[in-house]
Amino acid sequence: MKLTYRVEDGARLGALLWEFGPGWRMISSALLGGGIGPREWVLNAQVVAGYSRMDPVDHLLSLGPEGAGVGMLTAASVDRCVQASDGGVEAYATVGLRVPTWAAAPEGSADPELAPMRVGTINIVTVLPVAMTDAALVNAVMTVTEAKSQALIEAGFPCTGTASDAVCVAVPAHGPEELFGGPRSEWGARAARAVHAAVRQGAEAWRPHDFK
Repeated sequence: MKLTYRVEDGARLGALLWEFGPGWRMISSALLGGGIGPREWVLNAQVVAGYSRMDPVDHLLSLGPEGAGVGMLTAASVDRCVQASDGGVEAYATVGLRVPTWAAAPEGSADPELAPMRVGTINIVTVLPVAMTDAALVNAVMTVTEAKSQALIEAGFPCTGTASDAVCVAVPAHGPEELFGGPRSEWGARAARAVHAAVRQGAEAWRPHDFK
């Protein structure tokens, strides 16, 4: 993981880059490189809290390296990224909780995070050392999300996340494929514990002054 800085919109903003290279498969909800497929890098780029660009994919492409990758945006301070590991699984979380949000809200509820888009955002990158089927990758995303929500609630935040959270799970492209990624499977359990630890630490350390 490499941390760099740039000046944009009058602010000094950080970016985290994981350069995996060939031989990796990822599943992600990110704007750039979302879905399932071969990917070589992951970028988690900090932007200003009132981010309103309408070309976020092009913006991420301009910040990332060549080749296929995953790009995420956040207004959280990426230099405060929290890393945790469990049994060979690595989890990285940048935690921004300016607008904590329940997933199921009444229809028509106003969310100040969305107009203009204010990407407070919890972004999570999880790296496992074993290949997985497509179904297991989907299951792993569910597990990561559940562990995130558990950590937030335990840390005292009344939410399941924010409205702009993103996740990426990276696994080797080759080798025997795990069939399961749920929280009681061998590798899903390890991913859940690693993500829980990283998000819990990030949530407890979060302060509103991150969004000055």
